[in-house]
Amino acid sequence: MMAMFRSFVSASTQLRQQQQQQTNSGSGSLAAPAESIESQFSCPICLEVYHKPVSIASCAHTFCGECLQPCLQVTSPLCPLCRVPFDPKKVERSSSVEKQLASYKAPCRGCSKKVSLAKMRSHISSCSKVQEQIANCPKFVPVVPTSQPIPSNIPNRSTFVCPFCGARHLDQQELVKHCMDNHRNDPNKVVCPVCSAMPWGDPSYKSSNFLQHLLHRHKFSYDTFV
Repeated sequence: MMAMFRSFVSASTQLRQQQQQQTNSGSGSLAAPAESIESQFSCPICLEVYHKPVSIASCAHTFCGECLQPCLQVTSPLCPLCRVPFDPKKVERSSSVEKQLASYKAPCRGCSKKVSLAKMRSHISSCSKVQEQIANCPKFVPVVPTSQPIPSNIPNRSTFVCPFCGARHLDQQELVKHCMDNHRNDPNKVVCPVCSAMPWGDPSYKSSNFLQHLLHRHKFSYDTFV
């Protein structure tokens, strides 16, 4: 009985190895690790597959070149991931990551077609299945219905007013771009309109370096992470 069991286990192991070899030999790229291959090569800022990746020498963290660009425009930049100061002159193009993007393939989250990671962004932007998923994304519905009345004095946390010039109707990303384009050299200390709109915000606190505060704290909408 024991001999028959060992024979069965050995045959099963050989079969799995043969299937794995066939899968790897049939693929046009390197075999993907167990973890989602796309998530391994996603920028921690935009959460999409790297585009023109660059790496910070001091901490070795990698980002899309465009995503890291705003951090390079302040006097004392900090890594967006680990918050460690770094020298902007020691940020280099990550050729090793680019080679891996060209080597690996992953299924499109819409049509499931195997696509090179280097071409994943362009594929997703033109994939009808992905665009259909975005269009049909359900609106937020409370998990538990409530009989409580909706407050009428909720502060506006969708758009903000520039604290320098008073420009109105700017969302967080537009506020960052507006201030970087128009108030980069403004020395005035101002109150952050985003923080002051939050329940814990102090409407009287003035940031000593408002532009750096914007880039490090408010590049993305607060509601995205709630």
